[in-house]
Amino acid sequence: MVGVDDVINKLSTVIDPDLNKDIVSMGMIKDLDLNSGNLKFTLELTTPACPFNEQIEEDVRKAIDELDGINNLDMNVTAKVMEGRSLDADEFMKGVKNIVAVASGKGGVGKSTVALNLALALSKTGAKVGLLDADIYGPSIPLMLGMKGTEMDVAMDQEKRKLVPPEYEGIKVVSFGFFAEQEHQAAIYRGPIISGIVKQFLVDTLWTDLDYLIVDLPPGTGDIPLTLAQTIPITGILVVTTPQEVASSVASKAIGMFDKLNVPMLGVVENMSYFECSKCNEKHYVFGNGGAEKLSEKHNMPLLGAIPLNSGIMEGSELGKPVMITQPDSPSAEAFTVAAKNIAAQCSIQHYKRKEEAEAEAKWDGLSPEERQKILVELRDTTTTLDHVEVTPEHENKTWAELEHEIQVAIIQHLFGESKVQTTPTTS
Repeated sequence: MVGVDDVINKLSTVIDPDLNKDIVSMGMIKDLDLNSGNLKFTLELTTPACPFNEQIEEDVRKAIDELDGINNLDMNVTAKVMEGRSLDADEFMKGVKNIVAVASGKGGVGKSTVALNLALALSKTGAKVGLLDADIYGPSIPLMLGMKGTEMDVAMDQEKRKLVPPEYEGIKVVSFGFFAEQEHQAAIYRGPIISGIVKQFLVDTLWTDLDYLIVDLPPGTGDIPLTLAQTIPITGILVVTTPQEVASSVASKAIGMFDKLNVPMLGVVENMSYFECSKCNEKHYVFGNGGAEKLSEKHNMPLLGAIPLNSGIMEGSELGKPVMITQPDSPSAEAFTVAAKNIAAQCSIQHYKRKEEAEAEAKWDGLSPEERQKILVELRDTTTTLDHVEVTPEHENKTWAELEHEIQVAIIQHLFGESKVQTTPTTS
């Protein structure tokens, strides 16, 4: 007769394709009950936007079907977004599980359009989403959403004055463009003031209980990206580029800056990737081909989506009608949906990478200097991971925080076997 242990063991064979972990060890099976062959449990997915949700559910049903003695399966499928950033290190924005900053090396690549439609695509999956227009010098989100003239209210929250973000299609939106005096005026402020405005938008806004906050950064590597990277724990950076070599080259420099700041890179989205002829159904690569792919390979980060050229995107942006709303079945909207799901998957990956690193840190700091030395010697003798890292005898006395990143990664793999969290999942 089949028992609970048999069910658990069988479910342990189901692997999350993104995280490369079994669903039982990840705690995705909740409230399991088995009574006279009637099996009931909740499958709690890591995000409603996971690109493999349907596959996981199908794999679970197949696994249960292989068990003798199960007469009926009552499976409730839910989703709980994982925290892809350190909430413990953020005293101001604990209600925001993930902060995804959308960056570009240069202007003109459609970064704001991508940020906006990705936010809408995530919201359509059932996630709670916010959108912060952090381009103080050129706030375009109000125009693209048809929200020109909208003003933000102020409310008291725990004896503090907070901005109340207006909503569009369920998305909480904040922009410097909502201030009436900025509608027809250029923002003439020096860097420190601009950085202060962005920080205030982040910490003094009622972002209550968001799964994802999408931050549309200004192009380049100026004060605002630096402020965000250095003051607020974020999940990671999404880089938008176009197929042109000049765009990917400049984007590479932006990636280099974030790498130096130790900010996780979630991946690349290629905008204006191609034009698909409606008559011949052929793809025409107007601006070249393969720029974003080369960029992702160069920096060992996933290509999360390729957004085709669509006149509806441009027209919708000017009329305040985003393509995700006006043309939800268009190739562009479908591409945004794929990219959004891949971004959500990356946020889940960041959650488990942080969890894995915290476990390794605790284990490492609990080892004696002799035990640390033994591990470092084994790593030096048996792997190529540390070939480009100068490992000194002093490393055995260092805390986790003092170790170089490459050595941390190698130690994680040594302590727990090969890391079970993939870093570059295949786009779907």
